[in-house]
Amino acid sequence: MIQAMSDSKHESPDSNQDDPADSLTDQSFDGIQQYDHPLPVWWIWLFVVGLLFAPPYFWYYHNGTQGRSLADHHEQELAEVLKLQFSQMGEVTADRETLVRFLYEDSWLRVGRSVFKSNCVACHGREGVGKVGPNLQDDHYKNVGDIADILRVLQHGANAGAMPAWKSKLSTNEIVLVSAYVASLRGSGDGSGKPAEGRVIAPWPQAPPPETDATDQQKSPE
Repeated sequence: MIQAMSDSKHESPDSNQDDPADSLTDQSFDGIQQYDHPLPVWWIWLFVVGLLFAPPYFWYYHNGTQGRSLADHHEQELAEVLKLQFSQMGEVTADRETLVRFLYEDSWLRVGRSVFKSNCVACHGREGVGKVGPNLQDDHYKNVGDIADILRVLQHGANAGAMPAWKSKLSTNEIVLVSAYVASLRGSGDGSGKPAEGRVIAPWPQAPPPETDATDQQKSPE
């Protein structure tokens, strides 16, 4: 009996070698051969499901429809986050001086860019190159003679409603910041956008001098 059990133990490795699942491949690496085990069934089905899922996913998110792409979703979420920064600036005044100040503040231009992406790309294109509306990247303007006119056009519209009024749709802060972003697009084009319309106007004002801290003003010169 003991001898029979011992014989069965010695025979078990040989029986495993006869199992087709444990057959060795013909390839050898440094004298080591590998088993030719099939892939797990769950892995194969996962691969098949991935292949079936990819085409509709690609079509839905990358077919050019405005607002569906991951980049658009990112822009929308970024806009919501950046709008929280409005509490830092308070309620600003929609005037020329304020617009010029924000034109040269990159952090706030990003907020204006998010407002532009959410509301203006249908007519002016994603980067302001022009579609139905004019190209915002050149030096030609139809309804703007001074930088302050951008505020007026955004608030009250232009061209008999072709450019809608946004005063009742956007807050004052949003109008100021998106106006600053629109002004920042000037001169950024490479000539590939919509042909220029209107006339060339004078350059935008230079950046205002940095605000001097009140404590510095109180210091007497040494």
